Amino acid sequence: MGAVYPSGQLVRAAARNRVSCAPRRTLTSTTVCRANNDAGNTTPPPGEKKKKSSLLSSMKKWVLGDKPKTARTPSAPKREEAGLGANSIFADDVKATSGPTPSRKKEQMQQRDSEQADLPLEQRDKKRLQLALNPNPRAQLRWEKKMVNREIKKGGRISRQVQIARTERESLSKSHWFKTSVKKLGPLARQISGKNLDEAILQMRFSKKKAAQDVLGHLEHAKNVAMVRAGMGLSATEESDKKPITVILKSGERKEITDPTNIYIQQAWVNRGPYGFGMDHRARGQINHLRPPATGITVVLKEQKTLIREWQEREADALRKRTAKLWTQLPDRKISAQNQWYSW
Repeated sequence: MGAVYPSGQLVRAAARNRVSCAPRRTLTSTTVCRANNDAGNTTPPPGEKKKKSSLLSSMKKWVLGDKPKTARTPSAPKREEAGLGANSIFADDVKATSGPTPSRKKEQMQQRDSEQADLPLEQRDKKRLQLALNPNPRAQLRWEKKMVNREIKKGGRISRQVQIARTERESLSKSHWFKTSVKKLGPLARQISGKNLDEAILQMRFSKKKAAQDVLGHLEHAKNVAMVRAGMGLSATEESDKKPITVILKSGERKEITDPTNIYIQQAWVNRGPYGFGMDHRARGQINHLRPPATGITVVLKEQKTLIREWQEREADALRKRTAKLWTQLPDRKISAQNQWYSW
């Protein structure tokens, strides 16, 4: 072994004798050669064909040797959400004592909700519906007690405001912000106040004002909302057969009412909105700060039944004032308890 062999003879001798390693030379360029042993030799099974290896791969195997493939360690089984694993020693006890796991319970709740949704409203669970319809039952009970006590104290009598709200319909509608000022929108609000809704829409349609188109769109929207939500403007056959009534308005104007369910604008006012931001480019690179205003309009719609009631109240009040000023003769009765002095 102490003799020095050429590199070619060294490699052939190592391959022939099947040694695990060859003696190293003093030169650093000599490569370490490893022979294939029986442990690293992998033979294919009898049913499969051995793949042909290329020249480069065979040289790599001969020089570096075959590395045995390491088997991957099996991953742990997935655990259920908020529960024990399948291999846990406490899994059987938990299932036997505590019932379904949280994930299983969630699936059961979802299945129960789907079954409840398919049922008609009469057959559903009223306790679960009550959570959404009446979330605070104690407050509801306090309010009911308060209303009962109020009715008992007043002897069943209701105030004038409550009676009007129960017998007459009303709808309040507030518009979005228009790109105009209060000075320009105020005259339009005064123009439509007190007029019939259809007449106000007709005036805004042919108005030359720029903001009239915004007011027109809001009046049409307010009319639709009043008809759908409050049921206004739906004339009944019995009321339409009645004779027209001529009333005197507060301004002294006479108005003939053919249908008491017609909608009119009782009030209309203007709301000042937020200011915007703009820039006005001037000479010499100067810029002025602009504040474009925003304004909205609010209308209160009522039926013409209210006009009839207000006219009747004014007539009754005027009659009461006139009768209070009339002179009435004292009754003819006997004079008693006469004194020498006057009683006044």
